[in-house]
Amino acid sequence: MKQNNKARVLAFYLPQYHPIPENDKWYGKGFTEWTNVGKAKPLFRGHYQPQIPADLGYYDLRVSETREAQAEMAREYGVEGFCYWHYWFGNGRRLLERPFNEVLSSGKPDFPFCLAWANHSWHGIYCGLKTKEPVMRQTYNGIEDYKKHFYDVLPAFKDKRYVTVDGKPFFLVFSPQEIPDSKEFIDCWQELAKQNGLLGIHFVAHTYRPDYIDTLLALGYNAVNVVRLFEYQRVGLSLLRMAINKINREIFKHGFWYEYKDAMKYFSGLEDKRENVYPTLVPNWDHSPRTGKYGSILKNSTPALFQKHVETVVKSISDKSDEHKIVILKSWNEWAEGNYMEPDLKNGRGYLEALANGLKK
Repeated sequence: MKQNNKARVLAFYLPQYHPIPENDKWYGKGFTEWTNVGKAKPLFRGHYQPQIPADLGYYDLRVSETREAQAEMAREYGVEGFCYWHYWFGNGRRLLERPFNEVLSSGKPDFPFCLAWANHSWHGIYCGLKTKEPVMRQTYNGIEDYKKHFYDVLPAFKDKRYVTVDGKPFFLVFSPQEIPDSKEFIDCWQELAKQNGLLGIHFVAHTYRPDYIDTLLALGYNAVNVVRLFEYQRVGLSLLRMAINKINREIFKHGFWYEYKDAMKYFSGLEDKRENVYPTLVPNWDHSPRTGKYGSILKNSTPALFQKHVETVVKSISDKSDEHKIVILKSWNEWAEGNYMEPDLKNGRGYLEALANGLKK
């Protein structure tokens, strides 16, 4: 069900708010995303850390009432559906699958959803471990494994709540260029989809580089989700600003920080007007709960600035067909990246209200 004809907002949804044996082993008993959120410290004057949840509290995603409350809140403020991060490391190896599995099997909440394959290795250094070796390695094991993976997600694709584009289930791939044989993978799933009564799969490639769009489409993806979160750092910084950032990190231990109002100028681009390019909404970013002084931080984000960003993106997609007015919201609940829409003690529902207002303009 589409919320409005101005934008189809799909919000990335992180499932790491419940303990699993693997995280207990790697990071300590009871580790969840809240572990990093709670231990975060301010790195400079005015740095809002730790960020503290308000309405929903420090929730556990094994609790169905929490999932219902999230969906109700998202629907109220204009989000069409949640795009759950999905982990398949190869040979049937899954992690963090419980919340989505329970959503699927219970039929609740009655709220649209889709899947995004987080096809990357897990590096413990991002959660406080000293080693740079991955604690869980992403692997690609050829056609038979692609078939197993397809049949693992087929029940979701067939669920009436699953988000479709042109009648096909929406499936996003986080690191499309990491797949060694993308065409074989995509062709396999497209064929299996048709064999199982679907029209096909609407494959979406995720990228931080707008200059990669055509390369990704050539691999067989139907559309590209462009995340310009780091475009300001990549192409907009002066040599002086880069030098200041290095001093801030190495001497003052402040991390790499940038003004949100400067970075947001790079969050949109002319490519967003293309029918098969899906832009990204970025309310904020602060990776310091996971990586400390090495984290990249957007400073002085406000709901008012975010609303302007939403209005810009909505305007950029205004000439597209309603079906393709897709916008990815990064994210619903990535608290340890400072990248969330859920209410906190500082802004309450300010970012949710900014989203709703921006979609109405």
